[in-house]
Amino acid sequence: MNNRIVILLGLFLVFLGCDKERELEFTSESFSQKQLPECEQVSCPEITVSYTKILGDDEVAKNINLQIKGFIIGALYMGDDERPSTAKTIAEAASGFIRMYRMHSAEFPDMKTEYFADISVTEGYVSKTLISFEMRSYLFTGGAHGYGSVYFTNFDPQTGEEISSEALFNDKSAITLFVEKKFRKEFDIPETGNINTTGFWFENDTFYLPEHIGFTEQEMIVHYNQYDIASYAAGPVTLNIPLSQIEPFLQIKLK
Repeated sequence: MNNRIVILLGLFLVFLGCDKERELEFTSESFSQKQLPECEQVSCPEITVSYTKILGDDEVAKNINLQIKGFIIGALYMGDDERPSTAKTIAEAASGFIRMYRMHSAEFPDMKTEYFADISVTEGYVSKTLISFEMRSYLFTGGAHGYGSVYFTNFDPQTGEEISSEALFNDKSAITLFVEKKFRKEFDIPETGNINTTGFWFENDTFYLPEHIGFTEQEMIVHYNQYDIASYAAGPVTLNIPLSQIEPFLQIKLK
């Protein structure tokens, strides 16, 4: 009997230890052009990057940190979309951004405005079943105005793998219909009739969810960037829905 108790206690402690190991630790990191050698003596475009990093060197931390770094590198990339950035680090990506600015300045000496980049990655929701990151970028690279965008990426904290929007919901058609009703009410669109009646740009006159959906402790965030479904002047379009209304549609348990 005593041996059985010892074994059960040992298994409990092992389980408890494993459970603690799954609790991820977050830290805040930052980067600016001031950290680059080429900007020590010469003025450079302002680059401000702040982001969350998962501590540790296990696969979960590696997977999530790699995705975050990839977003930042991609946001700073100004090359051909068909040829992705070859930068391996945020510093390399920032150097590439500065090189492009200097090349454009040499080609257009009358260009009086400087480029700048402001990028951030923050966690909006954290639980044992889901981590949701908000990824923002705003770049000015000449012209009449800059361009900002917001993306959300969701991860399984047990594996570090990204959770697609399709995998989030138990019935994609049902959640789409539910959100459409909320969207029509929020933006004063008649319940029946064309979704684009008031000026939106949904393709084929059919409502659809954005590619990326985010979460906070209180809400699900449905966010469309500028040009996604409306003009630049209209700005981004965001709909926040209480989690309590969304939970019946979710594949995963948030709490």
